[in-house]
Amino acid sequence: MLHHLEFRAIVDMALAEDLGLGDVTTDALMDHDLRAKASIIVKKDGVLAGIGVAAFVFQRVDPSLKFNTIVTDGAHVKAGDVVATIEGAAASILKAERTALNFLQRLSGIATETACYVEAVAGLPTRIMETRKTTPGLRALEKYAVRIGGGHNHRKNLGDGVLIKDNHLAAMRFRGNDIGEVVRKARQYAPHTLKIEIEVETVEEARQAIEAGADIILLDNMSLADMRQAVELARGCALSEASGGITLENVRAVAETGVDFISIGAITHSSKALDISLEFEPK
Repeated sequence: MLHHLEFRAIVDMALAEDLGLGDVTTDALMDHDLRAKASIIVKKDGVLAGIGVAAFVFQRVDPSLKFNTIVTDGAHVKAGDVVATIEGAAASILKAERTALNFLQRLSGIATETACYVEAVAGLPTRIMETRKTTPGLRALEKYAVRIGGGHNHRKNLGDGVLIKDNHLAAMRFRGNDIGEVVRKARQYAPHTLKIEIEVETVEEARQAIEAGADIILLDNMSLADMRQAVELARGCALSEASGGITLENVRAVAETGVDFISIGAITHSSKALDISLEFEPK
């Protein structure tokens, strides 16, 4: 679940961005006492995520607005479904509309895309994860949307775990360090509660990392055949994660190599927003 304290500052920043200078159109046209009811309607099939954030936006703009949640996060919705209604001052509804829908569309798009990947590997033990390729400032919300779509979260931030990437290795090689030495150096520095993960590009690099005591090997852009070999080497010694070039078309084949995790940056950086709109109900 997502607590409002995790996104209150994000919502306030978004509202300041949209309403920092007021809403001249609404203020010019709307009488303050005009009451209205509006519905939030899904225009395309998908997985809903962010309804609580949308509700918070409306209440932040005007606490007197009545937000009625009809469909909760995680539900599979279809085009035409009404997921919520809002009642209260028409001007307040109009001022909150765009910001609320921006959050709801973005998060639902991520949840929907995640669900597609999860469904593609159904029946296999492999977990689908995102990466840190998130929209700046929106990481907590986007990672929440991944969970709503049935996926799992990778690191939240750089302090959440040791992940030795290709550029770390390239820099360390300037000092003459090989993969084994890099893993041992990280182990000496990192708290014992953190796992050591390292990116490898070949089966031989995977072998070196496993022998050095890495907890997780990240198989970057490997062929399926090499992945299978690396997974077999890691069995009983380390967990394995596949990344790079993963699509809906090949994700099941990757999962069938036996990897424990598949991380997909596109889930957060390239998911298409789910089409959702707000419409006033006729009186």
